[in-house]
Amino acid sequence: MTTPLLILLAAYLLGGVPFGYILVRLKTGQDVRSMGSGNIGATNVLRTSGRGIGILTLLLDIGKGWLSVWIMSHFTNGDLSWMAAAAVAVVLGHAFPIFLKFQGGKAVASFAGAALALAPAALLGVIIVFVLVVAVTRFISLGSILGAALFPLGVWLIYHPEWPVMLAVTFCGAFVVWRHKSNIQRLRAGTENVFRFGGKK
Repeated sequence: MTTPLLILLAAYLLGGVPFGYILVRLKTGQDVRSMGSGNIGATNVLRTSGRGIGILTLLLDIGKGWLSVWIMSHFTNGDLSWMAAAAVAVVLGHAFPIFLKFQGGKAVASFAGAALALAPAALLGVIIVFVLVVAVTRFISLGSILGAALFPLGVWLIYHPEWPVMLAVTFCGAFVVWRHKSNIQRLRAGTENVFRFGGKK
């Protein structure tokens, strides 16, 4: 029992590594939290600091989500309940990082990475929804909100997992939607940022 609990702590700490903040600081010397939307995630990094650093932030944030769940799987012989708990831990770590006084991002990429390790088929469905929504509306936030909301349904339809797994993925999906509450307000007001892949040159 001790090992999974330690891995949960490690997953939280790994989730809390603020790659967007670190990369922007290294590249520009600035604090990404004072730029654009103030978020440390890949979308804001792309908008404010360029495509390359934005894509790297995205990949690293996805990677820490995947790695956290994979490590738990390795040490628990693929116990899905513990893997789902690791997904929750890494998502909370990204949103409330101890390294940035618990002021983190919206955890979309970390959630996606965890989902890749936990329920890849359901994630594929969510990615399709995300891409279609963003292509039509050009709102990254709307794609993220709908994807997070639909992920638990996809997990249930495809995997029919035990209740601890469903509880964890439902929490993560709802949590990511909740973290977008300011985006939801802007979407309603018609003031949400439109996505442009080019970002800052």
